[in-house]
Amino acid sequence: MIMSALLKSLLLFVSLYTAFWRPAVKSPAVKWVLGKDCTLKVNGSTNINKFSCIIPDYPKPDTLTIYGPDQNEPVQITGSMVLDVQSFDCHNLMMTKDLRRTLKQKEFPKIRISFINLSKYPDKGGEAELIKGTVNIELAGIKKRYSINYRTIPSGKAKLTLIGSQTINFSDFDIVPPRRLGGMIKTNDMLSAEFVLKVNILN
Repeated sequence: MIMSALLKSLLLFVSLYTAFWRPAVKSPAVKWVLGKDCTLKVNGSTNINKFSCIIPDYPKPDTLTIYGPDQNEPVQITGSMVLDVQSFDCHNLMMTKDLRRTLKQKEFPKIRISFINLSKYPDKGGEAELIKGTVNIELAGIKKRYSINYRTIPSGKAKLTLIGSQTINFSDFDIVPPRRLGGMIKTNDMLSAEFVLKVNILN
C-alpha cells in the first residue's frame, strides 16, 4: 500500500512537471551584413586647434552574427570590421601623414573592431533608440575593450544604422600623440571616436 501511494505521488509529480515545464526556446541567429558606406571618424585637438579624421567607406563587407535577437535582454555578437589605417583622411595632407605614422601604419596597417554584445536587440522597424554594447578595438598591436553608446535608426525590417561613440586615448594603445615644430604644437591624448554601421539584416 505504501509503495503504491509513493508510486502514485511520483507519477503525479512527473505529470505536473511535464505539463508546466517547457524548455527555453532560443531565437535563431540573425546575420548583419556591413555595407560599404560604414565609416569611422576620430575627432581630436591640439593646443592650438581641433581636427577630424575619417575613414569614409568600407569597401570589404563583413558579416556579424547576432544570437538571441528576439529576447528583451543582452544579445551576443560574433564578427568584426577591419579597417585600413591608410584610409584615414584628415583633410590636411600633413595631418593625415602624421596620424598614419602615429598609428604605426607600416607595422600595424589594420584597425580591428570586434563586436561582443548589445544590451538589447534594436527595435525592428520601430523608433530610434539608445542602447549600449561592448567591443574590442585592436590598434597598433594593442587590444582594448570598451563600452560603446549606440544610437540605432531602423529603416524598415531589413536595414539598420548604428552610430557608436566612445572616448579613447592614444595612450590606451601605448601611442605617443604627435607633435610638430619641435614640440610647440602638441596633440592632446584624448580622442572622440564615432563609427557608423550600415547594416543589411538577413533572417
